[in-house]
Amino acid sequence: MSVTAHAEPLCTRAAEPTVALRIEGRAKDLGDGFRVRRLLPAAERRTVGPFIFFDHMGPVQMPRGRGLDVRPHPHINLATLTWLFEGEILHRDSLGSEQLIRPGALNWMTAGRGIVHSERSPGAARAAGASLHGLQLWVALPRAHEETAPSFQHHPADEIPSLESDGAQLRLIAGSAYGLTSPARVLSPLFYVEAALEPGAALELPREHAERAAYVVEGRVTCDSETHAPGRMLVFREGAAAALHADEASRVALIGGAPLDGERHIWWNFVSSSRERIERAKGDWKSGRFPKVPGDEIEFIPLPETI
Repeated sequence: MSVTAHAEPLCTRAAEPTVALRIEGRAKDLGDGFRVRRLLPAAERRTVGPFIFFDHMGPVQMPRGRGLDVRPHPHINLATLTWLFEGEILHRDSLGSEQLIRPGALNWMTAGRGIVHSERSPGAARAAGASLHGLQLWVALPRAHEETAPSFQHHPADEIPSLESDGAQLRLIAGSAYGLTSPARVLSPLFYVEAALEPGAALELPREHAERAAYVVEGRVTCDSETHAPGRMLVFREGAAAALHADEASRVALIGGAPLDGERHIWWNFVSSSRERIERAKGDWKSGRFPKVPGDEIEFIPLPETI
């Protein structure tokens, strides 16, 4: 790992551009006025490593009595990663898990052959008017593990490995990078790092992963002699000595890993290497064959007619 402070952005000295693609977030309304900024999948790029979905939630401050209400809904053949900067979410799933997610803690849910979960603001936060800011990502599972048994992992903030050097504070949330390894059990080579950069800090991206991207959450960073503002994802060339230079205090999410072992199809909340598997999941949800979520059995999100 190299984390150094430089007066000159490292990327400006590259012989050729290190950024292969820039993706701008698109606003998506999830209902009840709750909007997210979606980066993946995009028309220009569907995946980075195994990451097939990337949503930036908030920041949002809701009125008193209002909160997040994502009713029970199903997933197959993927894992979800929830990471909060602000606010709280109460996670419940069909395995019987009930976990309050707070900033700095990792929720990793492996859907495998099928799981149902809900995400809601807890009562106290709702009464005061819930605030929320964070990221939610989906990881497509390798074909050999798509139908694995569903599972749920929660790792509190004090279990997340961290590293600080020369104006950069790194947290290794999932996978391995910078000599750190997350406690989360993953099924393919990947990394997800949160980097907090002080003004003037420079951060080189890990080169051991074939596919890599950086998303600017807050602040401004320079790479390839170009300034990048919040809401933009940079996808880097494979093997390039890519680095970011913080023009101001910045928060950046770094993701990547090995390429997927074949095409993946997405329909609503279902991801799979098989279109037929998705059709079966659609029928199972519509017919009520997925399990219920204990403590949240009444409401559910109906199967959409169209996407």
